Amino acid sequence: MVDEQFKRDVNSFVDEVWEDVVADIDRLVRHESVEDLSAAEPGKPWGPASWGALDEAEKIAQRLGLDVTDVNGYLGFADVPGTSGPDRYVATIAHTDIVPLGLGWNFPALEVTRKDGYLVGRGVQDDKGPFVLSLYAAHFFQRLVDAGHELPYTLRCIIGNNEETGMGDVPYYLERYPEPLFCFSPDADFPLICGEKGLYQGRFTSGPVAGEKIVELDGGTVPNAICGQATAVVRADAATLPAAERITVEPAEEGLARITASGIGGHASMPEGTVNAIGALARYLLAQDLAGEGERSFLELLVTLTEDAYGKASGIAAEDNKFGALTCVAGVIRTVDGRFTQTVDSRYPTTTTDEAITARLCELARAHSCTYEQTSSDAPFYISPESPEIEALLKTYSEYTGQEAQAFTIGGGTYARHFKRACAFGPHDPAEQMPEWAGMEHGPDEAISEESLRRALKIYIVSIARLMELEL
Repeated sequence: MVDEQFKRDVNSFVDEVWEDVVADIDRLVRHESVEDLSAAEPGKPWGPASWGALDEAEKIAQRLGLDVTDVNGYLGFADVPGTSGPDRYVATIAHTDIVPLGLGWNFPALEVTRKDGYLVGRGVQDDKGPFVLSLYAAHFFQRLVDAGHELPYTLRCIIGNNEETGMGDVPYYLERYPEPLFCFSPDADFPLICGEKGLYQGRFTSGPVAGEKIVELDGGTVPNAICGQATAVVRADAATLPAAERITVEPAEEGLARITASGIGGHASMPEGTVNAIGALARYLLAQDLAGEGERSFLELLVTLTEDAYGKASGIAAEDNKFGALTCVAGVIRTVDGRFTQTVDSRYPTTTTDEAITARLCELARAHSCTYEQTSSDAPFYISPESPEIEALLKTYSEYTGQEAQAFTIGGGTYARHFKRACAFGPHDPAEQMPEWAGMEHGPDEAISEESLRRALKIYIVSIARLMELEL
């Protein structure tokens, strides 16, 4: 199937549809599709906002001529039929939900802005932009089928809707449908991700200590993002509190001051270059003696958790030769019913376990007069980079980039980990030099270059064609 004429046809197709691709990305970005379980209802299990993006995505797929199935609002899928029938299929899986918008945006978060060859908006990189690419890749093959060509396997675009907060949609799907023969998720970096660290989250909770000097601690948006801004409301005169790096102080209500720490946020799996605002805030409060005795112990815990992002200070550090070092970050701090709560997110290699991490963090909690509970975990995932499917994808990437392509592992978690034969495959190229104003996934001003998306669409179409040629 894949020859030079096929590649020319792919180039022409991408040129033809590109403005429609950008318009459809914008349609999805306009949905603030953050999970809200408090508003869940039958048919909208992740809440109406997430469902709105799923519904929009299914409408786009229908418009592109794909056969769409909604799976009770948990997720959906869109098929291009193959001669093997619906149970033997090659799949892509991407997601239409997002992390909360957060603070610090210089561009509208809920629409696509074009600037200097980049698209900006929440989800353009993670994962609404790549999802739309998967639909248009399927649209290319639907055109072939409509013209009388046959696919040996059904091509299925799975439309995820709960990736950012637990991936509860995929188990629901796999209880009802057979596994794909092979699946890739356009939700990460090129060249190709063949393994993912274990995923682990937990929560520290203080005793009823809040209120002596600290009225409220608040910071972060989701557990799997490093906190970029954290705030404390304290019993103090703002005029008497000194300035400090990354700290601003302002009056609040009478007798109270609001202290805000500004850090550098980012994804929990990639802490290099970030600054955790929770740590900056805790250190300032301790230095200015803005804590009662019970409050002080919890702040000292926060200092330990944010001393490094690799579990060294907290005593859970580990590494191996496949995944490298464990990461552990403090994500969300809140004040609830007179108690402080602090989440942690760890990405761990094969040389430790969730049980070992929990045991050590429970010890740390006891040492700081609080409690700790593990809230979720998922074991590490790995597929051999020598498998024929992986080799087909890497070959295609090399052809379109001229770069050597080797599979690698990450600390992030993608949908790939839920399938027996799967990987994560772009579209972000970490070697790309981004302009200073362009933000990362999960951060403000999230951006990705149009050229990288255009190239990714070509890579996906040719890669799918090569998968169709394999004995799966």
